[in-house]
This record gives sequence, structure tokens and C-alpha cells, in this order.
Amino acid sequence: MQTITVELVSASNERSYPIYIGAGMLDQLGLILPYLPQKRVAIVTNTTVGPLYLKRLRMRLEDHGVASVSIVLPDGEEHKNWRTLNLIFDDLLSNHCERNTAVIALGGGVIGDLAGFAAATYLRGVPFIQIPTTLLAQVDSSVGGKTGINHPLGKNMIGAFHQPRVVLADSTTLDTLPERELRAGIAEIIKYGLIRDPAFFEWLERNMSSLLARDPDVLNEAIWRSCMNKAEIVAADERESGVRALLNLGHTFAHAIENGMGYGMWLHGEAVAAGTVLAAELSQRMHMISAEEVKRIRKIYLQAGLPVIAPNLGSERYLHLMGLDKKIENGKMRFILLECIGKAVIHAEVPAALLTETLVEGIV
Repeated sequence: MQTITVELVSASNERSYPIYIGAGMLDQLGLILPYLPQKRVAIVTNTTVGPLYLKRLRMRLEDHGVASVSIVLPDGEEHKNWRTLNLIFDDLLSNHCERNTAVIALGGGVIGDLAGFAAATYLRGVPFIQIPTTLLAQVDSSVGGKTGINHPLGKNMIGAFHQPRVVLADSTTLDTLPERELRAGIAEIIKYGLIRDPAFFEWLERNMSSLLARDPDVLNEAIWRSCMNKAEIVAADERESGVRALLNLGHTFAHAIENGMGYGMWLHGEAVAAGTVLAAELSQRMHMISAEEVKRIRKIYLQAGLPVIAPNLGSERYLHLMGLDKKIENGKMRFILLECIGKAVIHAEVPAALLTETLVEGIV
């Protein structure tokens, strides 16, 4: 087991929290007991993860004298909306869950976002715990407190910051993860190397085949290094007023892909891969990054079996959808671009002609 602490900036350390990473963490639930205000929790999961791990989680909690309520939601990004969120509220209310009843998210990023948003708003805020079961959730979405739902006009446009009290990442849950979902998670792992950790990027280039083969040591190392990077960024900028925006490398394009194609058609990590290649190509057109570095970026995503060409929604459609991005400030789109592999920057002055050229040549 490895432990990382998210050190949030505050008058005290009471809002800081641990991330526990390792094999068999679902059988180490004693670790979360100090973060439960009462011996009763509500577990939010879905129809895919529930049959695999819900019974086991409830039994382990019962071993520690903790009663639980189960809330099982439909699976898929297309269900990350108000209707599904209200299903959580319905169950929390009908089961008389109180302000000290912790909400546990058992699942991937969609479940974490939905359960976290419910926890942030139910009774004006209840304790929240993350038990991520997908690679993408373990390395990214379970850490940092971003919660929310999608809107037909934009991804994650409605939500709240609500930090978990503890994150429990059991790498053995990845044994049941479909290959496509594993690859999608790797897209977010690569991101950390690109924005701030060039040594990690080189490590990934050398170890990609082992990562895809789910080598336990390589997998745990990738999760640990990703969470270390995420924890440091969140600690420095909890509410994304500065450096945390760098975590959105490729996401302006990616969210447009997800929305334009219809939520769920492209997995988030697939859209991030194609979006990051577009961001790299835009960076090259702005003379910030070399052609050789763009080639390396395309190659590593291809190694991971991820798309490097975005779907052809038409450049005008892309520009419209990107105009709905959360990072817009004073009417200007802000892009996360690369100065080199290992250094990302925020750019608001992107020439329209170069952006259009990147879209026209980078989509099929």
C-alpha cells in the first residue's frame, strides 16, 4: 500500500485527506472508519460495478459495524444528468439519510461525479468518500473534489467543488475493467507527463506495453505517480484559479468531441487523446513545440491504442461547442498548450486562423 496526502491550503489541515493505493484495498476498509461520522453510509454505484463489488463492500463494512444503503444507477456517461442525480436524492431521502451519513462513490468517473455532487448538495453538504474502480477515476477524477453533471449544451457545466474525506484506490478492481476503459484511463496518465513530469512521460514510453498488460507493479507505479502529480496541483490551486487549469490539456477539444458525438459515444479518455493531439498541433503552429515532440505525443497515444484523429464535426461546430467551455474568460477561449513535453501553459491569445487550420487538418 502507498499513501499520498492531498494537502489543501487552509488555516488547519482538517481538510487534507489521504489517497490509499494498492492491491486488495477493498479488504482494508478499516482505513476509512476514522472518516465516518456515524456507522451508517450510502453507497452509490451502477449496474456494471454493483454486481462485481457492492456485496463485498457492504459485507466488509458490516464487519466493522457499519450499516449501508445501496443506490444503484444506470451505467454510462449519457446518464450523468439531473434525472439520475434525482434518483440519488430520492433514495437518500426515502432512507432518512442524515447530515452525518457519508456518501460513498463505488465506480468510475461518472459515479464519482454524480455521488460527489449529490453529497455536496444533499442537506447542504454531507461527507463524501471515493472508492474508484476504473483507471481513469483512480488517476484523475476521484482526486481533487470536482463533482457535477452534464448539460445538453456542455460537459460538466453544473457542479460543485466537494472534496472527499478519503480516497481508496484498489488496483485489483482493474482486473475486471474492459480493455477500452483501461486505455481511456491511460490517456489521463499520459497527460501528467505532458504537463509537468517529463521523466514520467519517458517512463511511460518505455513501459507502455507492460501497462497495457496490467503488470501489477507497473500499474501501481503509474497510479501512484499520477496521483502524486494531481495531489500537488490540487494542493496549490484547489478551485482552479491558476495552475490547476493545466490539468485540462486537450479537454477543450475533448469536451467538444463528447458533446458533439453524443455523450457516451466516445469515452472521455479517447476524446482527451484526440484533443491533446490537436492541442499539440496547435502548439506547433504557434511555434511553441517542435514537430519531433508532436510526433512523440502522437506515437505514445498510438502505443496505448487511443485515437489521435478527432471525428469530423466540422470546424464551425467545433468552434461553437468550444465556445461553451468553462475556461472562457472575458469572452476569450483559453487553451492549455505545450512549450515542450513536460511544460504546459495557459494561452488566451490564440490566432483564429491557426485554430481553424488545426481543426480543418486534424479532423476526419
